[in-house]
Amino acid sequence: MNRCMLLGIIVIGIVVSNQLASQDKAGVHGIVVDKEARTVTIDAKMAPRVVLKEKKEPYPLEIIATWPHPKGKKAHETIVTISETLKPSDVHKALESLGLKAGKPIKGIGEPTGPAVNVYFLVPDSTGLERKVTLDRAMVDAKNGKPFPKNIEWRFTGSALVQPDPNNDQKIFGADFSGTLMSIFPVTDETVFQTELTIKQEGIMKLEVNTKNMPKEGTPVKLIIEVKK
Repeated sequence: MNRCMLLGIIVIGIVVSNQLASQDKAGVHGIVVDKEARTVTIDAKMAPRVVLKEKKEPYPLEIIATWPHPKGKKAHETIVTISETLKPSDVHKALESLGLKAGKPIKGIGEPTGPAVNVYFLVPDSTGLERKVTLDRAMVDAKNGKPFPKNIEWRFTGSALVQPDPNNDQKIFGADFSGTLMSIFPVTDETVFQTELTIKQEGIMKLEVNTKNMPKEGTPVKLIIEVKK
């Protein structure tokens, strides 16, 4: 083996090693933290839009990601589902590992606080390669056909604490009880991310998955949360 070839192998090894060092599995299956890109990547699947037997028509979207039905309390209103082995608090910790500090969620009237993040999907195209789909292209208002507003801010709020057992004073991370990761409207504070949209707007908008840009039910996709620069 000549010296040039050996040098090339060494350089490739260093590059790969550096890439692996910047990507941390966070000790949890289905989540990757890239400290260099400052992103958290979560494995997800396109959710069924009708999961409740008594309801033939889908509920409007209020959630971006949650556990599947029946464990996910908002699984009938979500775009994607995440594995039940992945706790929303794992994603919370992943964002903290990138230097972010959670704010405070709300339920009903008020304004959530927390550092802003970018949110988008990576979905497979017809060639099998991944393409980026931002949330304004992932959702549409079924009332008027307009896309989800492009400049809506997502905030790392963290979750409220809940007391699952009324006979036990112990409180837990609420999102780990509901399974809800990202809430579009302040219909719950048992979540890790919320937008600036109000509860009043929840009653005005009727969001649905934009099937022109998003794949069919059951398709594996990636949910990306990116620290805003």
